[in-house]
Amino acid sequence: MQEYAVFRTPETINYGRNAFEKIGVEAAARGHKAIIITDKIMEKLGYVSECRDLLCKEEIESAVYLGVESEPTDQYVEEALQLLKSEQCDVVISLGGGSCIDTAKAIAVIATNGGYIGDYMGMKKLAELPPLPHISIPTTAGTGSEATDATIITNTSNNVKMMIKQPVFMPNVAIVDPLLSLSSPKSVTAATGIDALSHAIEAYISRKAQPMTDMLALSSVGKIVNSLKSAYENGDDVLAREEMSIGSLQAGMSFTNASVCLVHGMSRPIGALFHVPHGFSNAMLLPAVLEFSKEHCVKRLADLGKFFEPDLSGVSDKEAADIAVESVKELCFDLNIPNLEGWGINQSEFQQVISKMAVDALASGSPENNPRIPTKQEIEKLYQTCYSYQFSSHKSVSN
Repeated sequence: MQEYAVFRTPETINYGRNAFEKIGVEAAARGHKAIIITDKIMEKLGYVSECRDLLCKEEIESAVYLGVESEPTDQYVEEALQLLKSEQCDVVISLGGGSCIDTAKAIAVIATNGGYIGDYMGMKKLAELPPLPHISIPTTAGTGSEATDATIITNTSNNVKMMIKQPVFMPNVAIVDPLLSLSSPKSVTAATGIDALSHAIEAYISRKAQPMTDMLALSSVGKIVNSLKSAYENGDDVLAREEMSIGSLQAGMSFTNASVCLVHGMSRPIGALFHVPHGFSNAMLLPAVLEFSKEHCVKRLADLGKFFEPDLSGVSDKEAADIAVESVKELCFDLNIPNLEGWGINQSEFQQVISKMAVDALASGSPENNPRIPTKQEIEKLYQTCYSYQFSSHKSVSN
Protein backbone atom coordinates (compact mmCIF):
# COMPACT_ATOMS: atom_id res chain seq x y z
CA MET A 1 0.00 0.00 0.00
CA GLN A 2 1.16 3.53 -0.72
CA GLU A 3 2.08 5.79 2.20
CA TYR A 4 0.20 8.67 0.57
CA ALA A 5 -2.72 8.46 -1.81
CA VAL A 6 -5.35 10.59 -3.56
CA PHE A 7 -8.92 9.47 -4.14
CA ARG A 8 -10.97 11.03 -6.95
CA THR A 9 -14.60 10.54 -8.03
CA PRO A 10 -17.14 12.45 -10.14
CA GLU A 11 -18.55 15.44 -8.27
CA THR A 12 -22.07 13.94 -8.49
CA ILE A 13 -23.24 10.34 -8.86
CA ASN A 14 -26.90 9.53 -9.52
CA TYR A 15 -27.50 5.79 -9.31
CA GLY A 16 -30.44 3.42 -9.11
CA ARG A 17 -33.58 2.68 -11.07
CA ASN A 18 -34.83 5.64 -13.14
CA ALA A 19 -31.73 7.73 -12.43
CA PHE A 20 -31.74 8.46 -16.18
CA GLU A 21 -34.60 10.90 -15.56
CA LYS A 22 -32.12 13.26 -13.85
CA ILE A 23 -30.25 14.05 -17.08
CA GLY A 24 -32.24 17.21 -17.83
CA VAL A 25 -31.74 18.72 -14.40
CA GLU A 26 -28.02 17.90 -14.36
CA ALA A 27 -27.49 19.36 -17.84
CA ALA A 28 -29.50 22.52 -17.09
CA ALA A 29 -27.26 23.18 -14.09
CA ARG A 30 -24.18 23.18 -16.34
CA GLY A 31 -25.04 24.65 -19.74
CA HIS A 32 -27.52 25.49 -22.47
CA LYS A 33 -26.88 23.12 -25.36
CA ALA A 34 -25.63 19.53 -25.15
CA ILE A 35 -23.87 17.25 -27.57
CA ILE A 36 -24.80 13.60 -27.03
CA ILE A 37 -21.96 11.19 -27.85
CA THR A 38 -23.55 7.85 -28.60
CA ASP A 39 -24.02 5.16 -31.26
CA LYS A 40 -26.65 3.80 -33.61
CA ILE A 41 -27.60 0.98 -31.24
CA MET A 42 -28.59 3.50 -28.58
CA GLU A 43 -30.61 5.35 -31.21
CA LYS A 44 -32.36 2.14 -32.29
CA LEU A 45 -33.22 1.27 -28.69
CA GLY A 46 -34.85 4.67 -28.24
CA TYR A 47 -32.43 5.86 -25.55
CA VAL A 48 -31.25 8.82 -27.64
CA SER A 49 -34.74 10.19 -28.25
CA GLU A 50 -35.60 9.66 -24.59
CA CYS A 51 -32.50 11.57 -23.57
CA ARG A 52 -33.35 14.46 -25.89
CA ASP A 53 -36.91 14.56 -24.58
CA LEU A 54 -35.66 14.75 -21.00
CA LEU A 55 -33.30 17.56 -21.97
CA CYS A 56 -36.06 19.41 -23.81
CA LYS A 57 -38.22 19.40 -20.68
CA GLU A 58 -35.51 21.49 -19.03
CA GLU A 59 -35.17 23.71 -22.14
CA ILE A 60 -31.81 22.23 -23.11
CA GLU A 61 -31.17 21.94 -26.84
CA SER A 62 -29.10 19.04 -28.12
CA ALA A 63 -27.08 17.76 -31.06
CA VAL A 64 -26.22 14.10 -31.56
CA TYR A 65 -23.03 12.37 -32.68
CA LEU A 66 -23.79 8.77 -33.69
CA GLY A 67 -20.39 7.91 -35.14
CA VAL A 68 -19.04 5.68 -32.36
CA GLU A 69 -19.04 2.21 -33.89
CA SER A 70 -16.40 0.24 -32.00
CA GLU A 71 -13.43 0.88 -29.74
CA PRO A 72 -12.89 4.69 -29.59
CA THR A 73 -10.46 6.22 -32.08
CA ASP A 74 -8.89 9.61 -32.66
CA GLN A 75 -11.09 9.91 -35.77
CA TYR A 76 -14.26 9.71 -33.67
CA VAL A 77 -12.82 12.41 -31.41
CA GLU A 78 -12.10 14.75 -34.32
CA GLU A 79 -15.52 14.21 -35.92
CA ALA A 80 -17.40 14.76 -32.67
CA LEU A 81 -15.31 17.82 -31.85
CA GLN A 82 -16.18 19.43 -35.19
CA LEU A 83 -19.89 18.84 -34.55
CA LEU A 84 -19.59 20.27 -31.04
CA LYS A 85 -18.00 23.44 -32.41
CA SER A 86 -20.41 23.88 -35.30
CA GLU A 87 -23.41 23.42 -32.98
CA GLN A 88 -21.87 25.61 -30.27
CA CYS A 89 -22.51 23.06 -27.53
CA ASP A 90 -21.38 23.76 -23.98
CA VAL A 91 -22.26 20.44 -22.29
CA VAL A 92 -21.11 16.94 -23.24
CA ILE A 93 -23.29 13.90 -22.59
CA SER A 94 -22.09 10.35 -23.18
CA LEU A 95 -24.74 7.68 -23.58
CA GLY A 96 -23.69 4.09 -24.16
CA GLY A 97 -20.79 1.80 -23.39
CA GLY A 98 -17.19 2.64 -22.60
CA SER A 99 -16.40 3.65 -26.18
CA CYS A 100 -18.97 6.44 -26.10
CA ILE A 101 -17.84 7.59 -22.66
CA ASP A 102 -14.14 7.62 -23.56
CA THR A 103 -14.81 9.56 -26.78
CA ALA A 104 -16.81 12.13 -24.81
CA LYS A 105 -14.04 12.51 -22.24
CA ALA A 106 -11.59 13.35 -24.99
CA ILE A 107 -13.73 16.00 -26.69
CA ALA A 108 -14.70 17.63 -23.37
CA VAL A 109 -11.00 18.24 -22.64
CA ILE A 110 -9.87 19.19 -26.16
CA ALA A 111 -12.78 21.58 -26.63
CA THR A 112 -11.22 23.92 -24.06
CA ASN A 113 -7.54 22.95 -24.14
CA GLY A 114 -6.94 22.26 -27.83
CA GLY A 115 -4.44 19.99 -29.53
CA TYR A 116 -4.57 16.34 -30.59
CA ILE A 117 -5.77 13.78 -28.05
CA GLY A 118 -2.48 11.90 -28.32
CA ASP A 119 -0.67 14.99 -27.06
CA TYR A 120 -2.07 14.26 -23.60
CA MET A 121 -0.65 10.74 -23.37
CA GLY A 122 2.03 10.27 -20.74
CA MET A 123 1.32 13.75 -19.36
CA LYS A 124 3.27 15.28 -22.28
CA LYS A 125 0.55 17.92 -22.53
CA LEU A 126 -1.28 18.93 -19.38
CA ALA A 127 -4.83 20.25 -19.57
CA GLU A 128 -4.58 23.63 -17.90
CA LEU A 129 -8.19 24.76 -18.43
CA PRO A 130 -11.32 23.08 -17.06
CA PRO A 131 -13.00 20.81 -19.62
CA LEU A 132 -16.56 21.27 -20.76
CA PRO A 133 -19.00 19.71 -18.27
CA HIS A 134 -19.39 16.01 -19.00
CA ILE A 135 -22.38 13.92 -17.90
CA SER A 136 -21.77 10.20 -18.35
CA ILE A 137 -24.59 7.66 -18.69
CA PRO A 138 -23.38 4.04 -19.03
CA THR A 139 -25.76 1.51 -20.56
CA THR A 140 -23.61 -1.53 -19.75
CA ALA A 141 -22.32 -2.79 -16.42
CA GLY A 142 -18.65 -3.18 -17.12
CA THR A 143 -16.23 -0.43 -18.04
CA GLY A 144 -16.73 1.80 -15.00
CA SER A 145 -15.56 4.64 -17.24
CA GLU A 146 -18.28 6.89 -15.85
CA ALA A 147 -16.17 7.15 -12.67
CA THR A 148 -12.59 7.21 -13.99
CA ASP A 149 -10.14 9.94 -14.94
CA ALA A 150 -8.70 8.02 -17.88
CA THR A 151 -9.64 7.56 -21.51
CA ILE A 152 -8.48 4.91 -23.97
CA ILE A 153 -8.27 6.18 -27.55
CA THR A 154 -6.75 4.33 -30.52
CA ASN A 155 -4.22 6.23 -32.62
CA THR A 156 -5.30 5.17 -36.11
CA SER A 157 -1.93 6.07 -37.65
CA ASN A 158 0.04 3.45 -35.70
CA ASN A 159 -2.67 1.16 -34.25
CA VAL A 160 -1.72 1.93 -30.64
CA LYS A 161 -4.34 2.20 -27.93
CA MET A 162 -3.40 5.32 -26.02
CA MET A 163 -4.06 5.18 -22.29
CA ILE A 164 -4.46 8.83 -21.27
CA LYS A 165 -4.94 9.69 -17.61
CA GLN A 166 -5.33 13.12 -16.04
CA PRO A 167 -7.80 14.37 -13.41
CA VAL A 168 -9.60 16.54 -16.00
CA PHE A 169 -10.87 13.44 -17.82
CA MET A 170 -13.12 12.54 -14.88
CA PRO A 171 -16.80 13.15 -15.78
CA ASN A 172 -18.53 15.78 -13.68
CA VAL A 173 -21.63 13.65 -13.30
CA ALA A 174 -22.28 9.92 -13.52
CA ILE A 175 -25.83 8.68 -14.03
CA VAL A 176 -25.97 4.93 -13.43
CA ASP A 177 -29.40 3.47 -14.15
CA PRO A 178 -29.53 -0.36 -14.13
CA LEU A 179 -32.70 -0.30 -16.24
CA LEU A 180 -30.61 0.90 -19.20
CA SER A 181 -28.54 -2.29 -19.05
CA LEU A 182 -31.59 -4.54 -19.52
CA SER A 183 -31.09 -4.21 -23.28
CA SER A 184 -27.57 -5.70 -23.18
CA PRO A 185 -27.41 -9.06 -25.00
CA LYS A 186 -25.87 -12.10 -23.30
CA SER A 187 -22.47 -11.76 -24.95
CA VAL A 188 -22.16 -8.10 -23.94
CA THR A 189 -23.35 -8.87 -20.41
CA ALA A 190 -20.66 -11.56 -20.12
CA ALA A 191 -17.81 -9.50 -21.56
CA THR A 192 -18.57 -6.30 -19.67
CA GLY A 193 -19.20 -8.26 -16.49
CA ILE A 194 -15.78 -9.93 -16.62
CA ASP A 195 -14.33 -6.53 -17.53
CA ALA A 196 -15.76 -5.08 -14.31
CA LEU A 197 -14.49 -8.07 -12.34
CA SER A 198 -11.01 -7.60 -13.78
CA HIS A 199 -11.12 -3.93 -12.76
CA ALA A 200 -11.99 -4.83 -9.18
CA ILE A 201 -9.45 -7.65 -8.94
CA GLU A 202 -6.62 -5.62 -10.45
CA ALA A 203 -7.40 -2.65 -8.22
CA TYR A 204 -7.19 -4.95 -5.18
CA ILE A 205 -3.89 -6.60 -6.12
CA SER A 206 -2.33 -3.42 -7.56
CA ARG A 207 0.87 -2.05 -6.06
CA LYS A 208 -1.01 1.27 -5.79
CA ALA A 209 -3.91 -0.13 -3.76
CA GLN A 210 -5.05 1.94 -0.79
CA PRO A 211 -7.69 1.51 1.94
CA MET A 212 -10.38 3.45 0.03
CA THR A 213 -9.86 1.42 -3.14
CA ASP A 214 -9.69 -1.84 -1.19
CA MET A 215 -13.10 -1.18 0.33
CA LEU A 216 -14.71 -0.53 -3.05
CA ALA A 217 -12.87 -3.34 -4.85
CA LEU A 218 -13.96 -5.95 -2.31
CA SER A 219 -17.56 -4.75 -2.38
CA SER A 220 -17.48 -4.82 -6.18
CA VAL A 221 -16.12 -8.37 -6.35
CA GLY A 222 -18.83 -9.55 -3.98
CA LYS A 223 -21.62 -7.97 -6.03
CA ILE A 224 -20.29 -9.20 -9.37
CA VAL A 225 -19.61 -12.78 -8.21
CA ASN A 226 -23.14 -13.02 -6.78
CA SER A 227 -25.00 -11.49 -9.72
CA LEU A 228 -23.13 -11.86 -13.02
CA LYS A 229 -24.32 -15.35 -13.89
CA SER A 230 -27.91 -14.39 -13.02
CA ALA A 231 -27.74 -11.30 -15.23
CA TYR A 232 -26.23 -13.42 -18.02
CA GLU A 233 -28.76 -16.23 -17.81
CA ASN A 234 -31.79 -13.97 -17.29
CA GLY A 235 -31.28 -10.53 -18.76
CA ASP A 236 -34.57 -9.30 -17.28
CA ASP A 237 -33.40 -9.94 -13.71
CA VAL A 238 -33.51 -6.33 -12.51
CA LEU A 239 -31.99 -7.14 -9.12
CA ALA A 240 -28.99 -8.78 -10.79
CA ARG A 241 -28.66 -5.87 -13.22
CA GLU A 242 -28.79 -3.47 -10.29
CA GLU A 243 -26.02 -5.30 -8.43
CA MET A 244 -23.90 -5.43 -11.59
CA SER A 245 -24.36 -1.69 -12.25
CA ILE A 246 -23.31 -0.75 -8.73
CA GLY A 247 -20.48 -3.30 -8.78
CA SER A 248 -19.17 -1.87 -12.04
CA LEU A 249 -19.39 1.68 -10.66
CA GLN A 250 -17.49 0.66 -7.52
CA ALA A 251 -14.85 -1.10 -9.61
CA GLY A 252 -14.42 2.04 -11.72
CA MET A 253 -13.94 4.24 -8.67
CA SER A 254 -11.49 1.69 -7.29
CA PHE A 255 -9.25 1.16 -10.29
CA THR A 256 -9.06 4.80 -11.34
CA ASN A 257 -7.44 5.49 -7.97
CA ALA A 258 -5.43 2.27 -7.55
CA SER A 259 -4.72 1.71 -11.25
CA VAL A 260 -5.08 -1.45 -13.30
CA CYS A 261 -2.27 -3.93 -13.90
CA LEU A 262 -0.98 -6.47 -16.39
CA VAL A 263 -4.34 -7.64 -17.80
CA HIS A 264 -5.15 -4.17 -19.08
CA GLY A 265 -1.63 -3.53 -20.29
CA MET A 266 -1.82 -6.65 -22.47
CA SER A 267 -5.44 -6.14 -23.43
CA ARG A 268 -5.10 -2.78 -25.17
CA PRO A 269 -2.77 -3.95 -27.99
CA ILE A 270 -5.13 -6.85 -28.77
CA GLY A 271 -7.98 -4.39 -29.13
CA ALA A 272 -5.95 -2.00 -31.27
CA LEU A 273 -4.56 -4.60 -33.68
CA PHE A 274 -7.38 -7.15 -33.84
CA HIS A 275 -10.39 -4.99 -32.93
CA VAL A 276 -11.45 -7.22 -30.06
CA PRO A 277 -13.80 -5.29 -27.74
CA HIS A 278 -12.09 -4.32 -24.51
CA GLY A 279 -14.29 -6.43 -22.25
CA PHE A 280 -13.64 -9.59 -24.24
CA SER A 281 -9.87 -9.05 -24.48
CA ASN A 282 -9.67 -8.55 -20.70
CA ALA A 283 -11.70 -11.70 -20.13
CA MET A 284 -9.46 -13.70 -22.48
CA LEU A 285 -6.39 -12.71 -20.46
CA LEU A 286 -7.58 -12.58 -16.85
CA PRO A 287 -7.22 -16.23 -15.71
CA ALA A 288 -3.78 -16.76 -17.25
CA VAL A 289 -2.45 -13.46 -15.90
CA LEU A 290 -3.75 -14.30 -12.41
CA GLU A 291 -1.94 -17.65 -12.60
CA PHE A 292 1.24 -15.77 -13.58
CA SER A 293 0.86 -13.27 -10.71
CA LYS A 294 -0.48 -15.59 -8.00
CA GLU A 295 2.66 -16.30 -6.00
CA HIS A 296 3.26 -12.57 -5.54
CA CYS A 297 -0.21 -11.76 -4.16
CA VAL A 298 -1.30 -14.93 -2.35
CA LYS A 299 -2.94 -13.18 0.60
CA ARG A 300 -4.91 -10.77 -1.55
CA LEU A 301 -6.14 -13.50 -3.89
CA ALA A 302 -7.04 -15.58 -0.83
CA ASP A 303 -9.31 -12.71 0.27
CA LEU A 304 -11.04 -12.89 -3.11
CA GLY A 305 -11.37 -16.66 -2.97
CA LYS A 306 -13.83 -16.28 -0.10
CA PHE A 307 -16.32 -14.54 -2.37
CA PHE A 308 -16.42 -17.56 -4.65
CA GLU A 309 -16.51 -20.13 -1.85
CA PRO A 310 -17.50 -18.47 1.45
CA ASP A 311 -16.82 -21.50 3.66
CA LEU A 312 -13.03 -21.66 3.54
CA SER A 313 -12.39 -22.18 7.24
CA GLY A 314 -9.20 -24.15 7.80
CA VAL A 315 -8.05 -23.56 4.23
CA SER A 316 -4.57 -22.07 3.76
CA ASP A 317 -4.07 -18.78 1.94
CA LYS A 318 -2.39 -20.64 -0.92
CA GLU A 319 -5.37 -22.96 -1.31
CA ALA A 320 -7.81 -20.02 -1.12
CA ALA A 321 -5.78 -18.14 -3.76
CA ASP A 322 -5.89 -21.23 -5.99
CA ILE A 323 -9.68 -21.32 -5.55
CA ALA A 324 -9.93 -17.65 -6.61
CA VAL A 325 -7.98 -18.25 -9.82
CA GLU A 326 -9.80 -21.47 -10.67
CA SER A 327 -13.16 -19.86 -9.94
CA VAL A 328 -12.42 -17.01 -12.36
CA LYS A 329 -11.50 -19.60 -14.96
CA GLU A 330 -14.75 -21.45 -14.29
CA LEU A 331 -16.78 -18.25 -14.54
CA CYS A 332 -15.27 -17.49 -17.96
CA PHE A 333 -16.15 -21.04 -19.00
CA ASP A 334 -19.75 -20.67 -17.80
CA LEU A 335 -20.12 -17.34 -19.63
CA ASN A 336 -18.81 -18.83 -22.89
CA ILE A 337 -15.84 -16.47 -23.10
CA PRO A 338 -13.76 -17.45 -26.16
CA ASN A 339 -9.99 -17.55 -26.23
CA LEU A 340 -8.10 -15.60 -28.89
CA GLU A 341 -8.15 -18.54 -31.27
CA GLY A 342 -11.87 -19.00 -30.72
CA TRP A 343 -12.46 -15.33 -31.48
CA GLY A 344 -11.08 -16.00 -34.95
CA ILE A 345 -7.67 -14.33 -34.74
CA ASN A 346 -5.30 -15.85 -37.29
CA GLN A 347 -2.42 -17.56 -35.49
CA SER A 348 0.23 -16.52 -38.00
CA GLU A 349 -0.85 -12.87 -37.87
CA PHE A 350 -0.94 -13.03 -34.09
CA GLN A 351 2.60 -14.45 -33.91
CA GLN A 352 3.93 -11.69 -36.13
CA VAL A 353 2.83 -8.91 -33.78
CA ILE A 354 3.49 -10.49 -30.38
CA SER A 355 6.73 -8.55 -29.94
CA LYS A 356 5.03 -5.24 -30.82
CA MET A 357 2.15 -6.00 -28.46
CA ALA A 358 4.56 -6.72 -25.61
CA VAL A 359 6.38 -3.42 -26.24
CA ASP A 360 3.08 -1.52 -26.36
CA ALA A 361 1.84 -3.24 -23.20
CA LEU A 362 4.93 -2.21 -21.27
CA ALA A 363 4.77 1.33 -22.67
CA SER A 364 1.27 1.76 -21.21
CA GLY A 365 2.72 1.62 -17.69
CA SER A 366 0.02 -0.69 -16.35
CA PRO A 367 2.24 -3.80 -16.02
CA GLU A 368 4.43 -1.90 -13.51
CA ASN A 369 1.50 -1.94 -11.07
CA ASN A 370 1.22 -5.73 -11.20
CA PRO A 371 2.25 -7.74 -8.10
CA ARG A 372 4.70 -9.60 -10.32
CA ILE A 373 6.24 -7.15 -12.80
CA PRO A 374 6.83 -8.96 -16.08
CA THR A 375 9.67 -8.72 -18.57
CA LYS A 376 9.00 -8.30 -22.27
CA GLN A 377 9.78 -11.98 -22.79
CA GLU A 378 7.32 -13.02 -20.07
CA ILE A 379 4.58 -10.94 -21.68
CA GLU A 380 5.32 -12.54 -25.04
CA LYS A 381 5.03 -15.98 -23.42
CA LEU A 382 1.72 -14.99 -21.80
CA TYR A 383 0.36 -13.92 -25.18
CA GLN A 384 1.35 -17.34 -26.53
CA THR A 385 -0.41 -19.05 -23.61
CA CYS A 386 -3.57 -16.99 -23.96
CA TYR A 387 -3.97 -17.64 -27.68
CA SER A 388 -5.32 -21.15 -27.13
CA TYR A 389 -5.96 -20.97 -23.36
CA GLN A 390 -8.63 -23.39 -22.19
CA PHE A 391 -11.23 -22.08 -19.76
CA SER A 392 -12.71 -24.97 -17.81
CA SER A 393 -14.67 -25.83 -14.72
CA HIS A 394 -12.36 -26.78 -11.85
CA LYS A 395 -15.32 -28.47 -10.21
CA SER A 396 -15.85 -30.78 -13.17
CA VAL A 397 -12.12 -31.49 -13.36
CA SER A 398 -11.90 -32.34 -9.65
CA ASN A 399 -14.87 -34.65 -9.96
